[in-house]
Amino acid sequence: MVVDSLSDGTRIAQLLASEVTGHEDAFSVLSVVDADADVEPTDDGALAYAVAADGERVAEVYVQPDRARVEFIAHPDVTAEAASEAGLRVRPKAVRPPRTLVFVEDGAQVKWTLPAFRALVAALDAGDREE
Repeated sequence: MVVDSLSDGTRIAQLLASEVTGHEDAFSVLSVVDADADVEPTDDGALAYAVAADGERVAEVYVQPDRARVEFIAHPDVTAEAASEAGLRVRPKAVRPPRTLVFVEDGAQVKWTLPAFRALVAALDAGDREE
């Protein structure tokens, strides 16, 4: 029997980490930090790892039993627009400072997150040029 989709939150998060670290040119400023190799998914989401740029957290990845959730800390508006245009389910998180939640519900959707990370890198780069 062929499995048509991957809906294991931990595995989805692992695939996402591989994509972020595997695109050295596009995401060279990003790194996966504070990874919990033994993370167990929870209904609310358990922190699997963070994504950092220049030592600052710009996103966090949480695992739930059937999906992963990316919380973009930096440039939430830019990442929300890019993720939404890619077809991912997106919603704001009403905290200070605000965040954007992006739900990755299938292994194939991991590739759909890449435009959001590209938009994040572009916004970070634009911010560096403005300083």
